[in-house]
Amino acid sequence: MITMVVHGGAGHWREEQRARARQGIQAAVDAGHAILRQGGSALDAVQRAVVILEDDPVFNAGRGAVSDELGNVSHDASIMRGSDRAAGAVAAVTGMRNPIQAARAVLDEGRHVLLVGLQGSDTASDATGGGGNTVGAVARDLHGHLAAATSTGGISGKHPARVGDSALIGAGTWASDTVAVSCTGDGEGIIRVALAHEIDALVRHAHLPLDHAADRALHQLAPFGTGGLIALGADGAPATPFTTRAMPRAVRIGDHPARIDV
Repeated sequence: MITMVVHGGAGHWREEQRARARQGIQAAVDAGHAILRQGGSALDAVQRAVVILEDDPVFNAGRGAVSDELGNVSHDASIMRGSDRAAGAVAAVTGMRNPIQAARAVLDEGRHVLLVGLQGSDTASDATGGGGNTVGAVARDLHGHLAAATSTGGISGKHPARVGDSALIGAGTWASDTVAVSCTGDGEGIIRVALAHEIDALVRHAHLPLDHAADRALHQLAPFGTGGLIALGADGAPATPFTTRAMPRAVRIGDHPARIDV
């Protein structure tokens, strides 16, 4: 059974932004699902979904990334394939409309996992300080393989050299043969509790159901901040908990229509 899940960021979403967020996550989940339905890989599906979200300025990623304290824009992104734990990530990169594609290139090359400070040539940005946070996607393909991807512009007014959880495998993004996870929220807190990997550990070692593991992991985040996540288990069952006021998210399972919550 194929499953596609996307999120548009946990945080405070103004009412006037929610309709646009709904349209964006609908487009992203449908794009990723189309790849899965055609027999494509979970890795390709999550990358495509995140590209759609990066291209939509209502989200804090890609075109819509917020500015740092100097008025500049930089990005963090990561992507991971669960079957062999291949991963690629970029942090504090500039001039990139689609940093998730750079992260995928790092994964495909296979030489390193994380590259920092890369510069592209695209300076276009529609930064508005939108209501979202990070964007991300998780998927299960026809072969039962899992993948996850995450992308963000970080915190508005951040230190120019700041790197958040979205670029860090095990913190903001994780995929194995057990679970795939993409996180969003207070990045420093997510790093401190290794939120994405903690869910995997609770499923594998504590033998918790995915939804219980996700809730417990978010409870462990509580002393350090708020957040949310999307996760898929090996059976394709999703979990989408959050502790913020809102988290736009969409789930599409098999041939059923997408379930969208904003």
